[in-house]
Amino acid sequence: MNTPVIRRCPICRKPRVEEHTPFCSTRCRDRDLLRWLDDGYALPISPTEPDPED
Repeated sequence: MNTPVIRRCPICRKPRVEEHTPFCSTRCRDRDLLRWLDDGYALPISPTEPDPED
């Protein structure tokens, strides 16, 4: 008995809607965009070369 997996919105955890995948609504989609634009999210970076001043 395989139960269907319910995918959830990463913002509010409600079941997501196909129209707004991976979110449940325009509101959550816009909130996520604002987090990216306001530096609410950050990608970790590691230096590829040592700084010559060190």
